[in-house]
Amino acid sequence: MHAYVRDIMTTSVVTVRPDTPCGELAIMFREHRVSGFPVTADDGTVVGVVSESDLVALAAGQRHRRRRAGGQATAGDLMTDPAVTISPDDLVRTAARLMQSHRVQRLPVTDRDGRLEGIVSRSDVLSVFRRSDEEIRREVTQDVIADGFFTDPARLAVTVHNGIVTLEGEPGSAVLGASIADQVWHLEGVIAVRDRFVYPARSAPSFPSDPGL
Repeated sequence: MHAYVRDIMTTSVVTVRPDTPCGELAIMFREHRVSGFPVTADDGTVVGVVSESDLVALAAGQRHRRRRAGGQATAGDLMTDPAVTISPDDLVRTAARLMQSHRVQRLPVTDRDGRLEGIVSRSDVLSVFRRSDEEIRREVTQDVIADGFFTDPARLAVTVHNGIVTLEGEPGSAVLGASIADQVWHLEGVIAVRDRFVYPARSAPSFPSDPGL
């Protein structure tokens, strides 16, 4: 299965402008029942994302680095920028990993020029990955470790939680451990891989660690 973002994204997206005042934002959040809006410029390019948590921080009296002295704060004052975006031609797996590493609930979908084409939410992504954690763990243990690399699964510990695979134990070499981790990344339903293997002191794994894990 190779699902693409364009297959699951929502194309009807409510957006706000940088000069949208926070009072209007509060009303829009309540009316549309979403937790975030893309902030777009006049040409349709995404310049940031403003969320309910940004409004909560403002209400709690936390000062924002862009807030102007006097006057009502706007979406441009409160938004997070640059926005974390994704292309409609990217795999859904890529969207899942971006959400995981950046800890966001949705991603604006943009074209090559940065113009908004849609939005994809965490629920959209999870609807594609219907495999259970136990099913993923069995595939890692049997198909990858035992059958793929002819390694005794008892030497390694594999745990899976919400699609995040943690690998522990002593694979014997950095090359073998990195190869196993790399193969696990390509399994359907895997959102992230935590390589916690113990390697020989004189060697280091070549597999890059997942940012934010």
